[in-house]
Amino acid sequence: MNNQNIITNSFKAWILAARPKTLTGAALPVIVALALVFNKTGVTGFNIIPAALCFLFAIIMQIDANFINDYFDCIKGNDDSETRLGPKRACSEGWITLNAMKYGIIATTLIACVIGLPLILYGGIEMLLIGFICVVCCFLYTTMLSYLGLGDVLVIVFFGIIPVCITYYVVVPFIQKDIQLNVFAASIGCGLVIDTLLIINNYRDRDNDKHDGKITLIVRVGEKIGERLYFFIGFMGAIAMCFAAYITGKNLILTALPLLYVPMHYLAYRKMIRIKHGKELNSILGQTSRNMLIFCALSALSILL
Repeated sequence: MNNQNIITNSFKAWILAARPKTLTGAALPVIVALALVFNKTGVTGFNIIPAALCFLFAIIMQIDANFINDYFDCIKGNDDSETRLGPKRACSEGWITLNAMKYGIIATTLIACVIGLPLILYGGIEMLLIGFICVVCCFLYTTMLSYLGLGDVLVIVFFGIIPVCITYYVVVPFIQKDIQLNVFAASIGCGLVIDTLLIINNYRDRDNDKHDGKITLIVRVGEKIGERLYFFIGFMGAIAMCFAAYITGKNLILTALPLLYVPMHYLAYRKMIRIKHGKELNSILGQTSRNMLIFCALSALSILL
């Protein structure tokens, strides 16, 4: 997509602001959770309505988070086009005005709440609390928590534990509503693998983040440990998913399927440490996103087959 001549506040501008490539991270844990549900209930016990609601809620919340990140990073001056190494951002590039982005944030937040509200019928009144926590942390991530080095913890919680466990909980029939060890293990696996995307993003921006006072985990641990952490987190995510498949009762071949992700993750890691600096690291973002999709497919197959 050519980003050179974007009409301000146009449909194309909003699509770019939504960052479609990041939606993989929102969809992956829901897909894995639904595979776990299907494995437990089969076709007859699978409830499509809460499944669709969970999927839509995850996607809209991710778009909401992207809008919030775009708006507040622009205000703080963190998206300066002169120094930014990552993909261009809508507000800083003038594709979306700050005032329009405010309304965009309000709209996506309200849409997410409307989509999530019916989940009370399937998961109980406690779904209100879960939804409230998701919305609040969506705002706190960009405005506060990412500056304290807590971004990776939030990814594991909100892209792993919560979406996998809550999706599983609301979709299974009431008489089967229990979060077993295989579900929790799968949620950790998803969270860890998705966190590799944040790690490479923060690895690329480590010098700018340090200058801006954004003390990410990579800024804290340094370049060398950050490189090893990228590989280790992805590897442990695959191990966690294999464990989930194993205690689900799969045979050795199906249990090992998620490990096929590891060689591709390793190649991305080797390329990452070879590049080390600059905008060329954006190619690792693309590879990491692709690897996440493959991991999702392998994980779902290991559970379903």
